[in-house]
Amino acid sequence: MDSTVTVRPARPEDAAAMATMHMRSWQEAYRGVMPDRVLDDPGLIEARERFWTTALVDERHRAKRIAVAERDGAVIGVAMAGPPENPESGWSQQLYVLYVLAAEHGTGVGVALLDAVVNPHETVVLWVADPHPRAQAFYRKHGFLPDGTSQVEGGVREIRMMRVTPDPTD
Repeated sequence: MDSTVTVRPARPEDAAAMATMHMRSWQEAYRGVMPDRVLDDPGLIEARERFWTTALVDERHRAKRIAVAERDGAVIGVAMAGPPENPESGWSQQLYVLYVLAAEHGTGVGVALLDAVVNPHETVVLWVADPHPRAQAFYRKHGFLPDGTSQVEGGVREIRMMRVTPDPTD
C-alpha cells in the first residue's frame, strides 16, 4: 500500500460510506461468530447508515469522538469513543466502535483510529467478541486487559477489556 492514509473527524456526509465499510468489516471479521442471517441481511447497510447518521448529528452523541480513516478517498476504517453509558462505571471513556477492513490490518490504520478517538490519559473500556483472537491481541498490544466481565449481545459472546492509565504519582 503506497497511498497515504488520512484519519479525520467523521462528517454527516460520510455516513453512507461508513455504513458500507462497517458492514464489510463485520462480514470479514465475524463470519462464523455472528449468525449469517445478520451478516447477509440486505437491510444491514441501511441500518448502519441510520446508526452513523444518528451518531453524527444527534445531540445525545455530541460528546462522542467519531473518526474515519481514508485511503484514496475511500473509507477503510471507523472508530467511535465517548463517555460511558453508565456514568457510575468507574472509567472515563468507552471505545464503542473500531473497525478496519481486513486488507488494511497491520498497516497502522487501527492504531491511528484508536489514537484519534481515545484520550491516552484516561481509563477506557471496550467490549470485544470472544472468540476474536486478532482483535483481542490488538487491544492487548495497546494496553487493554480482560477484566473478567462477559455478556452475550445479539447472539455473540463478548468480553470487556480495560486500559487503566497509570497514576503519575506512582
